[in-house]
Amino acid sequence: MRIVVTGGAGFLGAHLCERLLDRGDTVICVDNFLTGSPRNVSHLLGRPPFRLVECDITGFVHVAGDVDMVLHFASAASPFDYLRYPIETLKVGSIGTLHALGLAKEKEARFVLASTSEVYGDPMEHPQRETYWGNVNPVGPRSVYDEAKRFAESLTTAYRTAHGTDTAIARIFNTYGPRMRPYDGRAVPTFIRQALNGEPLTVTGDGTQTRSICYVDDTIDAILALADSDYAGPVNIGNPTEMSILHLAETIRDLTGSTSPIHYITRPEDDPAIRCPDITLAGKHLGWHPRIDHLDGLRRTIDWFDAYLHGGRARATSRH
Repeated sequence: MRIVVTGGAGFLGAHLCERLLDRGDTVICVDNFLTGSPRNVSHLLGRPPFRLVECDITGFVHVAGDVDMVLHFASAASPFDYLRYPIETLKVGSIGTLHALGLAKEKEARFVLASTSEVYGDPMEHPQRETYWGNVNPVGPRSVYDEAKRFAESLTTAYRTAHGTDTAIARIFNTYGPRMRPYDGRAVPTFIRQALNGEPLTVTGDGTQTRSICYVDDTIDAILALADSDYAGPVNIGNPTEMSILHLAETIRDLTGSTSPIHYITRPEDDPAIRCPDITLAGKHLGWHPRIDHLDGLRRTIDWFDAYLHGGRARATSRH
């Protein structure tokens, strides 16, 4: 197939491009590099079915020739990024989604929206099911991301009902793995970087708030299963193994062999207290469930970060 991936040079997008190429697809990766990086896909540039196009899809998006799928992953995804680029985040969720949907409609292609568990806000339901409407503060600092994704879901649904566009919505929960940026502000890369550097691990609040983290390979498996299906969703994609932020920090500290202390800092405004997906629909419609244990996934991620930051020296030093 010939597939367009918007945001293809980001963390998830780059993994997705690689997997699509591995299975024989032609990939057109579109990114403006606001938060993504050409480095994430530099190893793919020599593969003839891969094309990297620098483009801001809030301005326009045009692809010549046939397109079988449009996978819309363009967006800032970490609080550090979307709080730094609030207008850009809202524009890519609204205008960018409009343009990506327009491309899918023009090409009669299947469209997959990378939405987020953040549409549930600070949830009053636990675990979160796709039928839950969410608890989002529309004027809070996180609303630039939360409401952009909620609007993107609404627009995607409107294209399906009004134009008959073949669409699907993936609600992606916290995903981690190699190629995350060390300073992107999310918990896993922050704790790993701090532990490897011997810095205090900065836990927000009292650390009792929970997250459910899913290794990137599992997330990509689910996205591809959704893309290749005829299911519209929305469907939760995440690992239902829930843990506190403090437990996550302590686990990473143990796995790195670090002696870094825990340092408590102010919890961000509207930070969700709980997060855990109900993945019943993913199992029923996609035949998917996560396979990679979080300890295994964290070890793989730590090894990548260690090589990226220190050439593998930090963990070697910690073992002696």
